[in-house]
Amino acid sequence: MNKENVLLFKEKVQQVKGNIVSDMGGEKVMLNIGNGKYYNLGTIGGDIWERMSEPVEIGQIIADLLNYYDVDREKCEEEVINFLLHLHTEKLIEMKCD
Repeated sequence: MNKENVLLFKEKVQQVKGNIVSDMGGEKVMLNIGNGKYYNLGTIGGDIWERMSEPVEIGQIIADLLNYYDVDREKCEEEVINFLLHLHTEKLIEMKCD
């Protein structure tokens, strides 16, 4: 883990309110009311989404996933960061400062 990730992992993220989320066969799908786009978060993405109902540290999300799924730490960190960056770009999550 590099120094940038250590700092990033302490950042908190939270869902932006105003999206409609449904469970369809174990996968989360979402409609963003603001832009009218649909998103398929998938199974693991849906799991991450649920963890962000309240502000949560990115590092905690990664730790939870490492405990639950059989995944390499580096791969997990990379995938989670990329997923969160995509959600943030789409204005579906926000960074929370304490």
